[in-house]
Amino acid sequence: MKLILGLLLFSACLLHAADLKAPEGIPATYPLKTCAVSGEAFGGEMGKPVKITHEGTDVYLCCKSCIKDFNAEPAKYVKMVKDAAAKK
Repeated sequence: MKLILGLLLFSACLLHAADLKAPEGIPATYPLKTCAVSGEAFGGEMGKPVKITHEGTDVYLCCKSCIKDFNAEPAKYVKMVKDAAAKK
């Protein structure tokens, strides 16, 4: 019985650790969990995330399609990243 409980606890810990892992291509320290432009999850159907650096701030987008919208209002999206980082 103790063995079964131990295995269940171990499995739960592994699942929780997987939830905390950052998506591939996104640093674990990045403050946003979704694309600043679209709100889509990173690493989903849109493909590999795209990194843009604007005035020293890295902003990750879910896909290349979001670059045009980012470039239209870069200050807006940089502010979103900085605000999220300040809350952490």
